[in-house]
Amino acid sequence: MNIISDDSQLIAETLAGQTAAFGQLVRKYQDRLYNTVVHIAGSVEDSRDIVQEAFVQAFLKLDTFQQTSAFYTWLYRIAFNVAASHRRRRKPTISVELVRETTGQEPADPRPGPEQRLEEAERRRHIEQAIAALSEEHRTVLVLREIDGCCYETIAEILELPIGTVRSRLHRARLQLREQLKEVLIFDD
Repeated sequence: MNIISDDSQLIAETLAGQTAAFGQLVRKYQDRLYNTVVHIAGSVEDSRDIVQEAFVQAFLKLDTFQQTSAFYTWLYRIAFNVAASHRRRRKPTISVELVRETTGQEPADPRPGPEQRLEEAERRRHIEQAIAALSEEHRTVLVLREIDGCCYETIAEILELPIGTVRSRLHRARLQLREQLKEVLIFDD
């Protein structure tokens, strides 16, 4: 509950005209929001734009925030709406793999051997492709749960869905992901 009261204080200060308080909210949530959005949007550049626009909209609409849920839940909802609008405005998107190849941005792998790094990169590529191949509703639920670590209640709030629907979509997403990956990757069952 400490986070909510801290956020409430920062929101109150922002609404009172202290815009630096909103900067603290941005610093607090920007990395977490970006990490989620990049998996949903599938593009580093698009994700940066979406996160920036989400924070701008949150700032402009802050006086409408009811504080009945956590601030980050409200912020994530805005980001998902921005991402959906962004997708509708754009032409077909570039794959995650193509973005990685063109930007050269690949997380550093601490393993020493080139063969191990190659295997890990190939595995990661397969997983990212499989996640990207999921329907938007399944991909979103999977990313929020497995990558961002949100609980079912938070996912339900963010996506404005019943918890049962969240559980069902997550189950289906996991099954689809497993099916897509079973021929490519070896699972430890």
